Amino acid sequence: MKNAYLILLLFALGCTSAKKPPTPSQDFFGRLSTLCNQTYAGKVVFPEGGKDPFAGKALVMQVQSCSPTEIRVPFYVGEDKSRTWVFTKSAQGLLLKHDHRHPDGTPDSVTMYGGYAKVGGSPYSQSFPADDYTAKLLPAAATNEWSTVLSEDRKTFSYILKRAGQLRFQADFDLTKPLGQ
Repeated sequence: MKNAYLILLLFALGCTSAKKPPTPSQDFFGRLSTLCNQTYAGKVVFPEGGKDPFAGKALVMQVQSCSPTEIRVPFYVGEDKSRTWVFTKSAQGLLLKHDHRHPDGTPDSVTMYGGYAKVGGSPYSQSFPADDYTAKLLPAAATNEWSTVLSEDRKTFSYILKRAGQLRFQADFDLTKPLGQ
């Protein structure tokens, strides 16, 4: 009964602005932001046996351009520096987009595809099904789902692509050995 009176008293005094706990996607964004200004090497985990066009090439992710609402992560494949993962925190949720650019900085014709995080992720893992823009831009990617995973031991960041529920690509990045900036 005391709690009910306390709540009424707080309400009457205008103390109703209790802060909501962060959502799992907000927690994930916060954890990702702790990697800011660091560069990490990675490797193709799937497909195995050199069957991926990225196989044998140096994979590097550089967590940069961190703000309270956006984290940009350039993803380099060998000498190709055309890709950037863009994580944006908004009222609609956490958004992942793939920004592809030409060497002169102009946007590629296939760019800014991705989607919003699904409900039910965790502070360590978020999955992003393809949005309508992606389905129109790349009809074959309409069933894509990208997942990003920060291992709970903070040793690995994984970028995973599934299409129609089937694993198509996975790269793991070693967070224990930053390469620097």
